[in-house]
Amino acid sequence: MTAVRIGEVAERVGVSARTLRYYGELGLLVPSEHSSGGARRYTEGDVARLQRIRELQELLGFDLLEIGEILRGEDRLAGIRGEWSEASLPRRRQILEEAGAINLRLRELVGAKQARLAGMLGELEDRARLYRVRAGELAAEEQDGPQLS
Repeated sequence: MTAVRIGEVAERVGVSARTLRYYGELGLLVPSEHSSGGARRYTEGDVARLQRIRELQELLGFDLLEIGEILRGEDRLAGIRGEWSEASLPRRRQILEEAGAINLRLRELVGAKQARLAGMLGELEDRARLYRVRAGELAAEEQDGPQLS
C-alpha cells in the first residue's frame, strides 16, 4: 500500500478523520508522510499502529494515556532490539536491563487492568448468585402456596 489520505485510513479502520488528527496531537499516531501541500499520508505501518491503538482501546479497555505509555514502551523495545546485534557485551547487558524494566511496567499496566476486570467480574458473579438464591426462594414460595399473614 502506498501512503494514503487520512479519510481512506479513517474509513478502513472505522474511526473519524478527527480521531486520527487527535491521535496525532497526542503523539500516538504521527503520519509517516505528508503531501507536497502538507496533507497527512499514512503508510501500512501507520495503519498497523492505528489498529494496535484501537485494539488497546476497544478490546483491552485502556485509556489514551495508558495507550501512550504502552506504545512508547513498545517503540523503545523495538529500538533496542535493532541495536542488539551490533551492541557490545556491556551494552547488551544495558539493553536487557532496560528491556526488563519496560516489560515490567507493561506487565504492571496489564495486571492493573486485569485486577479491575476481575473485580467487576466478581461483582457480576455475586449478583448472579443472589439472583439464583432469590429464584430459589420464589420457587419455594410458589410450591408452598400463598402465605396468609
